[in-house]
Amino acid sequence: MKPTRIRVTFLTVIAILFALAGAPPSSAQAPLEPAQLPSRTLFYLIWRGAPVPEVRKANSLLALWDDPDFAPVRTALATGMLKSAQEKSPNTTLTPEEIQEYASFLENSFTLGYLSEPTKRAAANAAATKEATKPAWNGMFFVYDRTGKEALLAKAILRMRALDKDAPTISQITLGSGTVMKSEGKSGTTYWADHGKYVVSASERSVMEEILVRIDGKAPAAASLAQTPAYQEAQPIAGSGVLEFFVGIPDLKNLAADSKTGGVQAGPLLEAARLDAIHAISGHLTLEGPRTHFQAAIFGDASPGTPFDIWSSGQPAPASLALVPADAVSYSSGQINFMGVYDMVKRVAHAAFPQSQQGNVDLIDTMAQTRLGMPLPDAVGVLSGELATMQISPSMDTEKQVFFIGIRKKPEALKLLRNLFGDQLTSERNEGDATLVKISLGGKQGSAGVAQWNFFNLAVTPDMILGASRTEALREVLANRAKGAAFASLATVPQFKAGRAQFPENVNSVGYFDLQKMDWQAWKERLLAEAKKSSAAKSVADAKTAPPAAVPDWYAQINPQVFARHLHYTSSASWKDAKGIHWDQWLQ
Repeated sequence: MKPTRIRVTFLTVIAILFALAGAPPSSAQAPLEPAQLPSRTLFYLIWRGAPVPEVRKANSLLALWDDPDFAPVRTALATGMLKSAQEKSPNTTLTPEEIQEYASFLENSFTLGYLSEPTKRAAANAAATKEATKPAWNGMFFVYDRTGKEALLAKAILRMRALDKDAPTISQITLGSGTVMKSEGKSGTTYWADHGKYVVSASERSVMEEILVRIDGKAPAAASLAQTPAYQEAQPIAGSGVLEFFVGIPDLKNLAADSKTGGVQAGPLLEAARLDAIHAISGHLTLEGPRTHFQAAIFGDASPGTPFDIWSSGQPAPASLALVPADAVSYSSGQINFMGVYDMVKRVAHAAFPQSQQGNVDLIDTMAQTRLGMPLPDAVGVLSGELATMQISPSMDTEKQVFFIGIRKKPEALKLLRNLFGDQLTSERNEGDATLVKISLGGKQGSAGVAQWNFFNLAVTPDMILGASRTEALREVLANRAKGAAFASLATVPQFKAGRAQFPENVNSVGYFDLQKMDWQAWKERLLAEAKKSSAAKSVADAKTAPPAAVPDWYAQINPQVFARHLHYTSSASWKDAKGIHWDQWLQ
């Protein structure tokens, strides 16, 4: 039986992000676990099968997906996928009914991965093709547990064959003790086989052969991915979860040794950026009763002078948290090491130019200084690194949203604003120790008069720049700030404190969303009103070239209370340590 081609499996993988479809019990074992994968595996994505009904009912996120009132959203997602597929290849479009049927493939587990090119093969090709194009390598493979899906898989294969304009050439080859089918067409070569309860596919013969050996358990354990240093670094996350992924970063120096980008050798640039300090990226999704837990990390050498300088070392609480009221619906804050970003960009810029042209790097700094009114490092030093936002509107009204930018020096911050926005800065006045600034995002003052619109308001305090579309939102925050210790901030809310307690003491980002404070009906009405307004504006703009834009059906059809029934709150954080940068989020 011929399995679905690898290009089709990508659509299946993407579909997982929209739905953990299916309800029948399934095994938690993947066709190939990390300990079975070859050591030269650069990437894998493992789906361990749809959870059993009891787990689905208990989990808030899956219960939301299964709720009949959520059907309009499920249909809209499927329709969106169909529309995208039709635009790319009209002849291969699936109907909504077929999408629903094929979604049941996700009830079973699979492993999708990529093997790097063998060293011996790469060296042989390099020697044999000095003047010719090096043969392309495609190390992708796919292993699917087809138990109970044999008939549906056969139906999908027949449909694909009927849609193929140019039928591929099919032949049989022998690999080990089994027979493998080889499909050759314009899009390339694919090897596939029915191997016990699995369907196996690969784009390289050597990859196919190795994967079959791994499934049979005949490869030595010492040669597995689990024994590599990069995977062992990722061990705290890798190897578990209903869904997980792993990306091993190859030796970038070897990959870029002879490559050039725009006439510039890539090797020195990668070395200057210290990308070799990044060893692996990994993440997984687990279901723990009503809660859904997502974890991810970039593992490597997080010492100074590496890309990990982008993130700060963290702190117990961001400065903006003290200004967020206890009744806030959502809040998020992140800390960026802007000076670390500047230093890395400067190193790469120096590496991009030969010694005789190093003055070009200084020229960039000079141009920035002319615009900002101060040396670029000084301008970067004005910022503390914090970027935050809060929302106090239960309907998520954007006019109630407030943004925060941490600063160290108010006079220098005001100077930067004046130099950056120039004539777009329409007013500036002091109220206490805060300076209120209005900026036009849609026009400039000129000698003939004022033509400005789309105003945005800022309040510059000694340690923070507040931003909002309406001045009233800023005044509320400033009033809270004036209360000092008497102000009850979000940090005092038990639910926020419980979420924060799950993470390390020092974090460089924190997020919180109280979904029970949402006015879902008001949210829906606002969403509909904004969608109609946007559609009307687009219809006027495109009246001569396109039909009027329509408001998505699910906006009107969805029962907004379906969200209130299942979702309560989400809490997240990130932090940096000697092993890398880590992200953690809980949803229930």
